[in-house]
Amino acid sequence: MADKNADSLNVLFDEKCVFVHMGGSWGKPQELNVIKSGGIWYKKAAVYSTSVNIFGNTAIMLNDIDLLAVVGGNEVTHAFMVTEVYLKESGKWKMGSLTFSQLLRPVKMEAPGKQ
Repeated sequence: MADKNADSLNVLFDEKCVFVHMGGSWGKPQELNVIKSGGIWYKKAAVYSTSVNIFGNTAIMLNDIDLLAVVGGNEVTHAFMVTEVYLKESGKWKMGSLTFSQLLRPVKMEAPGKQ
């Protein structure tokens, strides 16, 4: 997502994939358009913890992150728990859902220019 590589993301995202952001929720076509257009640009993520639980052909991944992004031309940093749900079909994993839940903890990542 940081590289805005919509072609590889198109392969990863299931056709029925759903995306939940602070500004709303939508499906695969809109997410790819948002990434291609730069409506949301994921500049940098600091990952503090990751866990994966697999239930048959379903994997749920939780990531505690700070995300530096450009949203609508404005640079913002938030603490998120990112939930990714993957489904294994025909031996391949496809993303079924991606949700950004804002955390109440303070952002740990240093602001740009202060590093």
